[in-house]
Parts: sequence; structure tokens; C-alpha cells
Amino acid sequence: MRYRKQAHAVYLCEYHVVLTPKYRRKVINEGIFAFMALKLQEIRKHYSEIEFKEINHDVDHLHLLISIPPKMAPGTAVRIIKTNTSRAIREKCPFIKQIYWGGGFWSDGYFVSTVGVNEDIIRRYIKMQGKEDSGQAMLAF
Repeated sequence: MRYRKQAHAVYLCEYHVVLTPKYRRKVINEGIFAFMALKLQEIRKHYSEIEFKEINHDVDHLHLLISIPPKMAPGTAVRIIKTNTSRAIREKCPFIKQIYWGGGFWSDGYFVSTVGVNEDIIRRYIKMQGKEDSGQAMLAF
């Protein structure tokens, strides 16, 4: 767990995101997953604020652990990821065009959940305010 900094914010905004292909089809094999991992790194080049901490898959869904700044909505990050990977997969894998003849690769929906420090650590941090030196207390995680 690492705090990130911007000009006017220090943050830890991590999200668990699950994306599924249309109709929950079992099309994510090792080759498509490896290609998606490359595309996600390309997204990182253009959107440096999005950090992919973990990536894994099953045959019918993709799991991501991402860190985004507080100024970016999780839905915006998901849209960027889905748009770029969908386009690249359809261009690279012609059989996907036959499976999804209407275009697109990902289903419309997605799952997102916040990840971060637990409530006990935050409570201890708040209780320790004014009891430590003027610097910020580093609590054990």
C-alpha cells in the first residue's frame, strides 16, 4: 500500500474492478489475456494517473486492482479501459468479430469495489492526532 501524491492531494484510491465479455462468453484465454495486459500498459502510457496493481482473469471475466486519483471517477477509468482494450482485441483477433458480430467486446456493466486501509487503522490515526510529534504518525499496517 503506497500513498500517491499530486499537486494538492495525497491519496490512496484503489478499486477492485471486474469486467465481463458480452453474454459472459468464455473467450478470455491465455493469449487474449497476455494481449490485454500489454494494452493495459499502453493505456498507462497515455493515462499515467491510472496504475494497474494486479491483473488476472478467468475464462469469462477479468479482475483488475487499479489506483486512480480522486479527481477521476471510477466509471471514467473503467470506460477508458473498456474502450481501448475492446478496440484492440477486435482488431487483433478476427474470430472475436465473428463471435460478437454487433461490435464491442465487453458487457455494458461492471463491478467495482473500493479497497483501502481498514477502519481500525483510521480510528487509531484519528485518536493519535495531537499525541504524536508535529509530523504525521506512521501506523503499522
